[in-house]
Amino acid sequence: MERRGRGRLQPRNVSSSSRESTVSRTNRFASKPNSTPKSSSRVASGGEKAQSDGVDDPSDLPAIVGTCPLRCPERERAQRERLRDLAVFERLNGNPAQSSPDLAVKKFFRTISTKQVEASDVRPLPVLEDTLNYLLNLFDSREYPFEVVHDFLFDRTRSIRQDLSMQNIVNNKVIRMYEKMVKFHVISLHKLRHCSSQNNTSSMNYLNKEQLAKTLTSLFNMYDANRDSSSTYENEAEFCSFYVLLHLGSNSQPMGESLSWWFRNVPSTLLKSKEICFSRKILRLFRIGNYNCFLSTIAAEASYLQYCILEPYVNEVRALAVSCINNGGYKLHPYPLANLSKLLMMTESDLESFCKACGLEICTNEEGYNLLPTKQTTFCHPKDGF
Repeated sequence: MERRGRGRLQPRNVSSSSRESTVSRTNRFASKPNSTPKSSSRVASGGEKAQSDGVDDPSDLPAIVGTCPLRCPERERAQRERLRDLAVFERLNGNPAQSSPDLAVKKFFRTISTKQVEASDVRPLPVLEDTLNYLLNLFDSREYPFEVVHDFLFDRTRSIRQDLSMQNIVNNKVIRMYEKMVKFHVISLHKLRHCSSQNNTSSMNYLNKEQLAKTLTSLFNMYDANRDSSSTYENEAEFCSFYVLLHLGSNSQPMGESLSWWFRNVPSTLLKSKEICFSRKILRLFRIGNYNCFLSTIAAEASYLQYCILEPYVNEVRALAVSCINNGGYKLHPYPLANLSKLLMMTESDLESFCKACGLEICTNEEGYNLLPTKQTTFCHPKDGF
């Protein structure tokens, strides 16, 4: 993460999406290849994983081997054409009642019984890999608002996980697919926060975070099912750090188990990794309210993906800092905004707007410097949050 302008806290690897090439977009979702033999330690049952993806427990049933060669089965595409149930990305020449094999992508169905599914309706792994790459290439589309893009990818990636669950496929290729889907949900946290229609995206953000947690759970299960007793995956520490960072704030158990219990099952080599050490440090600083170290550590060490998760808590910690300075300062000695902007890593103009959003007034001295009068009793958190 680097500081832009006058101390502005920004993700370290952010580049303008308008300048982003197809190659850089592909690299953003790419994962380093993994190669570890198969074993199991903390993996959940196959039924738990399948049900999280909307599939009935297939543990007592033979695994389906998909034979559908297309991104969307022909029968489903024909039915959705008749019902005019085509997303904007699936419409041939904009026609809401016509699609094509290259455009249509299989939808997610909330509950599926493996007893009723035909192999011709399930896509095999090569087709699912192609479908995921196709979807991720739409991620930065500027033709439609991001809310529309996200809604389409959100549903169709769930459908991919559903097909994988029905076939009980767990190997290194699937792990790389899940890593890409986790990254999609992580980056969406950042993009949804900056959409123009905030009111319409709040529920999308909640659902996105929920699916992020579920996808991470499945990914961790796959890591454990495919490792030997002493190995770890090359990307595993990074994704484990996402899990720890999701425990910031009031939602302390995003996956239904305590963090301390989760740490007991993490291999010691992962606990010593820089990614997990960073996330544990951030979690500790957040909980004790050390705003100075919290912000400086993020600025120095956080990756872009980690910042996407941390972003909503940055202003929360800044508000804590402003509150402490307001309550602890001397009434006759207003706090210089220039000093506070350096401490909080914000531009002075942004800090002034931030203070006003928190119900605090700003004054100007005879020399023209902006000051924050302390002991104000009007401090409050913004009604619309941060």
